[in-house]
Amino acid sequence: MNDFNPSRRTFITTTAMAGFGAALASRTAWGSVRADDRIRIGLVGCGGRGTGAAAQALNADPGVVLVAMGDAFKDRLDSSLANLLKEPVKDRVDVPAERQFVGLDCVDKVLPLVDVILLCSTPGFRPEQLAKAVAAGKHIFCEKPVCVDAPGYRSVIESTRLARSKGLCLASGFCWRSASPERAIFGEILSGRLGEVVSINATYLTGPLGTRRRQEGWSDLDFQMRNWQHFNWLSGDHIVEQAVHSVDKINWGMGGRHPTRCTAIGSRFCREDIPECGDIYDNFTCTWEYENGPRAVLMTRQQPNCFNLNDDWINGTKGYAWVNGWGPTHWIKDYSGKTIWAYPKDGATPDMYQVEHNTLFKSIRDGRPINEGEFMADSCMMAIMGRMAAYSGQRLSWEDAVASNEVLRPASIDGSIPILKAPKPGDRKGTT
Repeated sequence: MNDFNPSRRTFITTTAMAGFGAALASRTAWGSVRADDRIRIGLVGCGGRGTGAAAQALNADPGVVLVAMGDAFKDRLDSSLANLLKEPVKDRVDVPAERQFVGLDCVDKVLPLVDVILLCSTPGFRPEQLAKAVAAGKHIFCEKPVCVDAPGYRSVIESTRLARSKGLCLASGFCWRSASPERAIFGEILSGRLGEVVSINATYLTGPLGTRRRQEGWSDLDFQMRNWQHFNWLSGDHIVEQAVHSVDKINWGMGGRHPTRCTAIGSRFCREDIPECGDIYDNFTCTWEYENGPRAVLMTRQQPNCFNLNDDWINGTKGYAWVNGWGPTHWIKDYSGKTIWAYPKDGATPDMYQVEHNTLFKSIRDGRPINEGEFMADSCMMAIMGRMAAYSGQRLSWEDAVASNEVLRPASIDGSIPILKAPKPGDRKGTT
């Protein structure tokens, strides 16, 4: 495929919704795509999740073509491209050397070449990249978490508003929202099968993620980004980077309304005191309070050689539900113990990661842009709020957490970046 020309537009108009809708209205069904109906996508962030997202985007629509890639590290880009060229869709991977970009500014170089951008890079940079993508008028798939601090949350909310005003698609990486069993049971819950939801108890118990020893020639930035899951300014701590999936299910079950307050505890005692383990905690327990009394509790940890679990118990005035994606097991019972709803064991369970992209590209083809910005930002902010409450040892209101001016990114990332000590609860410095 050597006919790439960034000035030759596909059927997609990314500036005005009227033009966007008119162009799509004149096209054939999305499953039937002509050569001039290609959707050019670019990947920023070429780790495992980014590579998977690119493959799923290519599988979502026969007109999708991957034309540009960017990452902070060349070896990651090379590995990602090599893996994509092994996929059945490899004939639509068209990324020659001149469209491979390395460095923190890679998003600036990918955006002009594409119609859709997949933002899968280190979370600490995501709000800025999202804002640039919206300003450039691109449709967006944005992995979670979308922010690591309150200023980032406010930026994402503004980007969400602007994306909607421009008629742009904004799809999130909260994959459980695309899982058939979860969609079914949360649909039942939100339709009133449980009555009023009064409490949710969520767990996300896993082992620690891997680390990489520092290598000769690495700068402080290189070292920390190679271990980004373990550094607060890059990941938001594991409650924001990983357990945010459980926080999102809490947000989902509570109908998307904001909590009023949060109290939390957390600590770090299983991570070795070595540089690559960064400055994050290894466990949190958070309680979010809601208006008129409901509460949600999350227990999460990353500790080795321990019992692992990822499930959610949701209690209502009429019954209770068990959401166990790892099972998968999903049912609702009344308070006599009678099962009043269950997801069928032989029910269709298409890959939720693929469904995310199928939904995104169908919305583009249909001219009906989806925008998932509010819930993806709110779920991340709830996790940030929990981290802030645990780090500080204080009870925080939603308003105070959202208004925080704490910026996690170091003032400069060009030179020395010290490894911070994990925060001590009771010291409010740097948390509001």
